[in-house]
Amino acid sequence: MRYAYIRVSTKEQHLDRQIEAIKEYWPDEVFADKLSGKNFDRPEYHRLKSLIRRGDEIIVKELDRLGRNKDAVKEELKWFKDNGVIVRVLDIPTTMIELPGQEWIAEMVNNILIEVIAAVAEQERKKIRQRQKEGIACARERGVKFGRPEKDVECVLMEGETVRAACRRLGVSKTYWYEKQKDRRPRSKGSGDLNENTPEAC
Repeated sequence: MRYAYIRVSTKEQHLDRQIEAIKEYWPDEVFADKLSGKNFDRPEYHRLKSLIRRGDEIIVKELDRLGRNKDAVKEELKWFKDNGVIVRVLDIPTTMIELPGQEWIAEMVNNILIEVIAAVAEQERKKIRQRQKEGIACARERGVKFGRPEKDVECVLMEGETVRAACRRLGVSKTYWYEKQKDRRPRSKGSGDLNENTPEAC
């Protein structure tokens, strides 16, 4: 059997380019994941591994579509080799040809190429993560807030209720409560700090 595996990192990305590249090799079945390549915890990839048998082939467009963790990629490739499964990578031409009687040459070349390409893929993943962290840090400096936005609620204390209890009841933070007070009921000069047990409405 000949299988194909394709992957993109997010649900918003498209698989069309990879599908177009592999379709000329007529795979019997195509497995696709829309998940990060940082590890191999992917449902369709695991389903593929559960179905393959000795003598089967797996086709991938690029090595980093298999994964972006160099050591993990090498470990998976070793598993396929030990189980008699041939992995063909379209962007590594030496994996696409047969060299009868000189298999050791092809294996040596492939190992070198895989080592280099997997290292590059892993480094690229690290750069992407670093750029994301830098982008988030810059956004926070500009005042951009991340996470679930607080809901707009009327902050009203029930009789005998403390601010802490009211916040739990309304599902808001104490910071939100006091910010709403400042926005809607400016404090008079010299009023002092509000205590969480003060029965104020906002």
